[in-house]
Amino acid sequence: MRVEPIRWRGDRLELLDQRQLPDRSEYVACRTAAEVAQAIRDMVVRGAPAIGCAAAFGVVLSKGSAEAYELLAQSRPTAVNLFWALERMKKSPDLEAEARAIYEEDLAANHAMGDLGAQLIPQGARVMTHCNAGALATAGYGTALGVIRSAKGKRISVIASETRPYLQGARLTAYELVQEGIPCTLITDSMAGHLMAKGEVDVVVVGADRIAANGDVANKIGTYALAVLAKRHGIPFYVVAPLSSFDASIPDGAHIPIEERPEAEVTGYRDTRWAPQGVQVRNPAFDITPAELITGIVCEKGVVMHPDRSRLAALPR
Repeated sequence: MRVEPIRWRGDRLELLDQRQLPDRSEYVACRTAAEVAQAIRDMVVRGAPAIGCAAAFGVVLSKGSAEAYELLAQSRPTAVNLFWALERMKKSPDLEAEARAIYEEDLAANHAMGDLGAQLIPQGARVMTHCNAGALATAGYGTALGVIRSAKGKRISVIASETRPYLQGARLTAYELVQEGIPCTLITDSMAGHLMAKGEVDVVVVGADRIAANGDVANKIGTYALAVLAKRHGIPFYVVAPLSSFDASIPDGAHIPIEERPEAEVTGYRDTRWAPQGVQVRNPAFDITPAELITGIVCEKGVVMHPDRSRLAALPR
């Protein structure tokens, strides 16, 4: 595995600091649940499945204290994998074994989704993706990028949107694809419609942070716009996510909590500021893509075409 975002060392959790990529590969060592929660909040580790894995090991570091569960649960609100992992940990008599199982199961799920999703990708396809749903967002291999990895033999190429404002596409997805040797073209988010209109996109594949019972999907801000554009141009739009991202307790996308991130992520980047002092800022980290815009959802148990409440409820668990 060329990209290793999470390393468990028994007495500490080592997280690849994704804030530093692609310039430097550095690991942050977390020895307490509070440090893991801070790493999640600060985007040292990001991506719904990866957050769930990290939180599980955070519980191990705390020996299952009630305070640790509360700290970790408050770290980020939108990705349901976090809460799914914490609930699993609460029920386990062997915390370390359970955390390891969550990690290993995520890896296995990613490979299964990759194999299933690759069958949907045409030979020589030009695949557009958004944000980073790769090894860096999971235990390894990836969800949307797992599909792309598994379809590599079809001589595909990838169009990666930069994913403003945090640039996960420019910094992380492009980094993974270059490492993997898969042809990748980076674009700004606002270029997607132009390329679709020119006939330069064959399929769109993205990840998800939470999927409601009716098939509405929360994913990185900008996903909804891509889905609308794909529908307008007759381009298949696939969502790839493990069952841990499905939340049957949420009836539809309107009930999914949307995280608002710090203003500084919009007014500049790292040490550079480009917006004037005093300007008002909105920074929702996610948006909701309605199920009606989604061609299919790929999970480790199968592919749900034209997802709706009944089709998702029929998935084996």
